[in-house]
Amino acid sequence: MACIGAWLAFGLPASAGGFGRGLGLFLIVASLPMIGLLFNQLRQPRIGFGDGMVLFYVRLGRPIAVPVGIVESFFFGQGPAHLPAMPNQPSTVNLIARLSQRHTEWASQKVRSSLGKWDEGYVTIRGTWCEPLDGELIRKLNRRLKEVKDATEVASKA
Repeated sequence: MACIGAWLAFGLPASAGGFGRGLGLFLIVASLPMIGLLFNQLRQPRIGFGDGMVLFYVRLGRPIAVPVGIVESFFFGQGPAHLPAMPNQPSTVNLIARLSQRHTEWASQKVRSSLGKWDEGYVTIRGTWCEPLDGELIRKLNRRLKEVKDATEVASKA
C-alpha cells in the first residue's frame, strides 16, 4: 500500500493532476501504522517470562499468559514453514512448549497460524518468524523456566 502511494504521489507525471498525488500521500500516511505494527511484531520475543507467567506472543496484541507451573518444557520440532504463496512449503525448525495435560483449559488456544499452532497441550512456534533456534536457546529457555518456577514456589510458601 505504501509503495502504491509512493508511486501515485511521486511517480506520476506532473500532468496527471493533484488527485493522484493526494491519494498517494493519503496511502503513505495510512500505511505508517501498519508498518509500525509489523516492526513491533518483528522485534517482540515469541516467548517471555513475567510475574510467574510464561508469555506466548503468538497473536496480535497482548500475549497469552500461561501460569509457569503449567509449562513443562521447551524442545525442538520440525514442520512446514507456512510461507505465503508457496505451494511446496519448505521445512523449518520449530520451538515447541509442552503444557501439562492435567490443565485442559490450556490445551488449545487461538493463535495466528502464520506464527504457530496451539493444540493438544503443545504450543508450536514456527521457526520462520522467530530468532534463530539452536540448542543454546532451548537450554536457556528451560533454565529460565526452572528459575521462574522455583521463584514462584518460594514466593507461594512465604
